[in-house]
Amino acid sequence: MPVKKVLIVDDEYEIRGLIAGYVNRMDSYEASQAQNIQEALALASRNHFDHIVCDYFLTPAEKVEDNPRDTAVEFIRKAKAAGITSNIIVMSGKAEVDMAIEVTKLGAVDYLAKPISFSQLQFAFKRAEEREKLYKENVKLKQQVEERYSFANIVARSPEMERIFEVIEKVKDYKTTVLVTGESGTGKELVARALHFNSIRKFAPFVAVNCGGIPDNLLESELFGHVKGAFTDAVRSKKGLFEEADGGTLFLDEIGELPMSLQVKLLRVLQEQEIRPVGDNRTIKVDVRIVAATARDLGDLVRKAKFREDLFYRINVLTIVIPPLRERKQDIRLLVSHFIEKYNKVIEPKKVTGVSPEAMQLLMNYKWPGNVRELENVIERALVLTEHETIQYEDLPANIQAMDSSQESRNEGVVPWHDGLSIKKNTKMLEEKLINLALAKTKGNKTQASQLLEISLPALLYKMKDYRIVS
Repeated sequence: MPVKKVLIVDDEYEIRGLIAGYVNRMDSYEASQAQNIQEALALASRNHFDHIVCDYFLTPAEKVEDNPRDTAVEFIRKAKAAGITSNIIVMSGKAEVDMAIEVTKLGAVDYLAKPISFSQLQFAFKRAEEREKLYKENVKLKQQVEERYSFANIVARSPEMERIFEVIEKVKDYKTTVLVTGESGTGKELVARALHFNSIRKFAPFVAVNCGGIPDNLLESELFGHVKGAFTDAVRSKKGLFEEADGGTLFLDEIGELPMSLQVKLLRVLQEQEIRPVGDNRTIKVDVRIVAATARDLGDLVRKAKFREDLFYRINVLTIVIPPLRERKQDIRLLVSHFIEKYNKVIEPKKVTGVSPEAMQLLMNYKWPGNVRELENVIERALVLTEHETIQYEDLPANIQAMDSSQESRNEGVVPWHDGLSIKKNTKMLEEKLINLALAKTKGNKTQASQLLEISLPALLYKMKDYRIVS
């Protein structure tokens, strides 16, 4: 165990020696001594001390009439200016609250009243070390979070995503409400977190809630909080997510699922910057930036009277549209490499180096209805299954193998056949095949596909739902 070094600063020889003796009796601690501020600063500038125990009142090296005594206040200020990072513990024969507050505000980690016992000093060191450990862990965690959600770690190089990065950079520090739209799995929450952790609010909370994942009768309490006795199960008061996110960002995922009754209350919060907990007669001011997200067409919901028009205009101040993965295929290779690196660290002892050309071609040809989330799941599955250094054609799921362009071209004119004489089953297989071919030819344009198939658009949509065809 490394030895922890402690500097004792006291102008009384006997007390200084007594405390140094306490330190030297502790396992893995070693004491040095100084009798005044000047001597202490000189020692601490040349050597690193884990702790400095300093008396509040000290006799200066050279006495002058207008400065008969130095204090720990002066020592702390000079130590900080000199870049000394030791834990400073102040001791004094006068256990005065004002003195303790003064040195604590300046950066002292503890204040002890003389006479100091061995156990008191030992506990003070332990408390200071625990505090320092927590501080370092907190700094490390914040660095990891910032790195994770920095632009460099949103894996993309396509022009479409570069434009999104530019928008994030421009609006990150404003309180403007942002609406993030895109298909499921495109990374809407990742963009919301990037907005937060690259902004001036990054040290405040980021709170996420799925508006469609909480029952309607609980959602109001979840968002705004409640007071004790507000309803049957309210046995204690509870802060809402708006209060939890105060000073930071509240991410409202799937905002299109928000009940109409709560849409009115959310609009008021956005306008007045205040909330009213359930069962309370008072309002609470909050400073929260709202980032909302949806995979649904809010404009269409407004037309169908399922989403308030005034709320739509209030949250639609600035919209970030995340394109589906099939429209930014430049990112696929980069994402594949990223996910291989990620899961190599957790799936032991396999170390996959890449993807075979045949398998990569399949990944590039696939439509990715589940977007980036589906790609990540496919790569994780392939890493688990593969017995090679690179992911092979056969390691990919059957639905992706079915997208082999050479196989598709060979089979395009072949009528699928069910093992049996059922007209119903064979008709369904033929319909599914023709719909997929029509969608492929029209690059997913359902109106054009319905014209090729010579059926109405509603009929096509119904059949796509029935056959679970995503385009």
